[in-house]
Amino acid sequence: MQAHERIGAALNAANEAGRPGLVPFFTAGYPEPAEFTETLKAVAEEGDVIELGIPFSDPMADGMTIQRSSFEALQKGVSLKWIFDQLDSVKDEITTPLVMMSYLNPLLAFGYEELANRANAAGVCAFIVPDLPYEESAELRAALEAQGLGMIQLVTPATPVDRLQRLCEASRGFVYAVTITGITGGDAGLPADLADYLDTVSDLSSIPVCAGFGIREARDVAAVGAHASGAIVGSALVEVLEKGDDPQPFLRSLRPA
Repeated sequence: MQAHERIGAALNAANEAGRPGLVPFFTAGYPEPAEFTETLKAVAEEGDVIELGIPFSDPMADGMTIQRSSFEALQKGVSLKWIFDQLDSVKDEITTPLVMMSYLNPLLAFGYEELANRANAAGVCAFIVPDLPYEESAELRAALEAQGLGMIQLVTPATPVDRLQRLCEASRGFVYAVTITGITGGDAGLPADLADYLDTVSDLSSIPVCAGFGIREARDVAAVGAHASGAIVGSALVEVLEKGDDPQPFLRSLRPA
């Protein structure tokens, strides 16, 4: 099994157990770098797949919560190399598939081949790069695929059907279905036409579909889980962590009763 296939296997196992897959997101090294590995292990016990945010100075797709976490992690010295070093130290303790979410510049600066090598060695299965259009991603995809890693493609409610199909075919691990047009962390609720949109994406995709943006509580997870394989919970989890609270009770609260 290639590394990116572990993601789909984990999500499918959750679905076979009668529940949506849970994909927690948090920013690496936030709120305190010294707590990162313990936080990671705690989240890994509750999540089916983990999305790990790489701090960046201009996180344009993210709302204030994740922007704040990114800026503070950078100020405390968190870097991509540091994150890989930390992952190396706990890779034998974590079996939950890891996905890295990063804007392009840190990956370019690291070098694609070295990135793929370090990611594979550290147990990372795939990458999400929100500011890299699919048409410009061939070089990075090739470097990742050489190590069995994947690129997860993002789609939105505004994506035309022909492009939606191309992105579903290109994605590895899962397809990231953005639920709303805008930035992360909104509290306006999920859109009324969410079901039709997720059904369309799921019909076009041969791999799991996970929905993200605006998912904050159990009813949101249930709503997307009725039409997709999993739910991505980011800003709400980051808010728990920045209060210094244990993430596990919050993540458990998202499970079906």
